[in-house]
Amino acid sequence: MAKGYWIAHVDVENAEDYPNYLKAAKPAYEKYGARFLVRGGKAEQVEGAGRARHVVIEFDSYELALACWNSLEYQEAAKIRRANSKGDIIVVEGAG
Repeated sequence: MAKGYWIAHVDVENAEDYPNYLKAAKPAYEKYGARFLVRGGKAEQVEGAGRARHVVIEFDSYELALACWNSLEYQEAAKIRRANSKGDIIVVEGAG
């Protein structure tokens, strides 16, 4: 079964309150077995438009990745993220 991934590109607009999102999202990440492969860190935009922060989260399956996204736990946390940042997020199935 192919793994599932969240790929996010984010500009944090309110760094003071953004940690509240991370804290609120943690139960959903734990429930669905999220593993952070990329979480911020050094990056260089080599082509196209970009954002300041990049995140890649791995799940055991595409279905689990979508279930986490759609969960009540995550959607409550997402309200906090949306209030403090702008971003682009995609849920994608892995190649293998």
